[in-house]
Amino acid sequence: MIDFRYHLVSIVAVFLALAIGIVLGSTELQGATLDTLRHTADSLQSRLNSDNNQLSNNQAQLSADQRFYTLAEPKLLAQTLAGDRIAIVTEPGAPSSVINGIKQAAADAGATVTLTIALQPKFNDLSGATFSSLQGINSQLASADGTVLDQPGDPQTVNQQQAAQLIASAIVLRSSTTIDPLTTAQAQNVLQYYAQQGYLTVTPAVGTVADALTTPATLAVLVPPGSAPTDGPNDPANQVLLGVAQEFAGASAATVVAGSVAGSSPPSSAMSLLRSSSVSSLVSSIDNADTTVGQISTIWALADQLAGGTPNSYGISGASAVSPSPAAAPTTTPTASTTPTPTTTGRAKSKK
Repeated sequence: MIDFRYHLVSIVAVFLALAIGIVLGSTELQGATLDTLRHTADSLQSRLNSDNNQLSNNQAQLSADQRFYTLAEPKLLAQTLAGDRIAIVTEPGAPSSVINGIKQAAADAGATVTLTIALQPKFNDLSGATFSSLQGINSQLASADGTVLDQPGDPQTVNQQQAAQLIASAIVLRSSTTIDPLTTAQAQNVLQYYAQQGYLTVTPAVGTVADALTTPATLAVLVPPGSAPTDGPNDPANQVLLGVAQEFAGASAATVVAGSVAGSSPPSSAMSLLRSSSVSSLVSSIDNADTTVGQISTIWALADQLAGGTPNSYGISGASAVSPSPAAAPTTTPTASTTPTPTTTGRAKSKK
């Protein structure tokens, strides 16, 4: 058995070793070794100061660039989408900086944002209860409106995509010069059904929902979440976004998916998944729409598609280009701005 004296000797030995180390350190480390350590510390401090100065300069330059683009945005976008109408569709967690920035950019371009459809978390739920609920609503609305529902390839999100088809048919058109089978009342009924069941909320830009639907938008901007999902690329929200984007691309004259820098860069983000999928050939994507530059690119991408351009990816994270080429301001009133004569049988729309 170890007695107290053994412990006492051990403790004394430890403190004796510590004292010897201090003495040796205060003598042996003097001279060349201590000078080397001081020189290394001074060098590291100098590099740190230099890096901090560079960071401050970069931040100042970035701030100046942002102020410049904010001032230049109205001039860069003037009349780019004169008379056009845009519907905004947001995923749960979509950044307000993107939404508000796009609204301002649209106004600077001469366009009107008709309404904002905010999809709710329930819309992305892939549980059995939601599956049955959406299936029932979709079937009921399609039957009432005479709509033939698409048959998507992904069985997990088939009901979400068919719901997106019906929502898109209610709020956007490919053209405003032909008659749509849906009346304003029918379009409003579609949105009310999904809203009452907690799948979305509808916010008209001005007036009432009926006012926004009387002359629907021809352009659509989808805003994904501001952060990447924790479940990775197979997260339900990511999968649902692909179906929503596909349906709006088919129902509108042009569709852009506009995300934030933080929400677009991770490999598990909705933007990364979109760009690696076949849907990327149907819609343009902007990964920095929380900046003025990205908001300008969003408007230019819509205008480019309207002019017959091919959808592309723009921004700073895995994009094909920084931005689209600047669109020339229209010299005549665009077709999309034509206000149809109200009828009792439908609204202006091209056949699908």
